[in-house]
Formats: sequence, structure tokens, C-alpha cells
Amino acid sequence: MTQGKGDERGLPVVSSDPPDQSENQPGSGNRPGRDLFELAYDELRAMAAGLMQNESSDHTLQPTALVHEVYLRLRSVDAIGTEGKSYFFVAAASAMRRVLVDHARRRSAQKRGGNPQRITLREDLGLVGKNEVDVLSFDRVIVRLEEIDPRMAKIVELRAFAGLTTTEVAETLELSERTVHAQWAAAKQWIRAEMSADT
Repeated sequence: MTQGKGDERGLPVVSSDPPDQSENQPGSGNRPGRDLFELAYDELRAMAAGLMQNESSDHTLQPTALVHEVYLRLRSVDAIGTEGKSYFFVAAASAMRRVLVDHARRRSAQKRGGNPQRITLREDLGLVGKNEVDVLSFDRVIVRLEEIDPRMAKIVELRAFAGLTTTEVAETLELSERTVHAQWAAAKQWIRAEMSADT
């Protein structure tokens, strides 16, 4: 297993083999899509492990299951194979967020409230005072940001759910690093204020 960006971002790199059922893989109809997923699998698995590192071992959604669910949600997105790595990370970040939110909603409904599902954000992101956040509360804040500034919200999604650096976000969204740095700084300030107001 290659450590690559997983190590650079301080994520616990836990190796696991990607799903081998080609019919369940996104872009399974074209070889470029399959190759891209094979290359990105360990990176996604590391990101999932980082987000869920403080969940108990008996939690119903483990990192491997989370990544496999992302695979299933993206399996019909043929553009992944034609648009390349940038498009892939945009789609994967969105899918990762949606899987976590949907699972948290099901868990909340089954338990009629109770302890909310939390995810662990990287401390270096500086998004919140504590690096653990309630998934549903965090999602509500991002939804509000999407209504105000969709591009800024996409930057947050890529940094929080795909683990991209500001340089990688700039390349992915075809923006200047200066623009991403400025929007990321503004987003952090806005999210901290909104999360404080929600607590």
C-alpha cells in the first residue's frame, strides 16, 4: 500500500483491498474509471478512517463500509472515467458527505434522538473549536453556506470530506491558490460562528 497523501495530511492510513466486483464500481464501463478508483481507494479509505477514528469498534458504519457505499453511489457516474481525477474528487467528497449524513439520520430515527453521530475533522483545518462535530449539525451549516456561496461550500466539502489541500482544491476547481486561500479563510470564520450559534 502506498502512503502518499494520507501521511502528508496526518491521516491514519489503513490498507484494505478495493471491491473486486467490477459491476459495483463507478465508471465500470470504461477502463479509465476503474483505474482511477483503484489508485484512489487507499486514499479514500484513509480519509474515511480519519473521519471515523473516534467511533466505537462496534459502530454500524465502519471506514471500509463507508468507502464501499461511496463506490456504490458513484457507480453510474460515467463522467468519472472521462473527466479525470479532479471530477472524481468532487463527486467522491459529495458522496462521502451524503453517506455520512444519511447514516446519521437513520441512526437518529432508530434511537429517537440519543447521542448524535460525530465525525472527526483534522485539527489543522481549524473549522471548529473542537475537531469532533455532529454530522447533521455540520451538514446543516454547509447547506446554509451552499445557499450563500456554492463555490465556498464546495471548497469546504473538498477539504473536510476528501482531505484535499488548498493547492489540490485550486487545481480541482481550476481556481488560483490565492482565491482558494481567501475563500477558505472566510469559510472557516463563517462556519465557526454558525456552529457556535447552533450549540
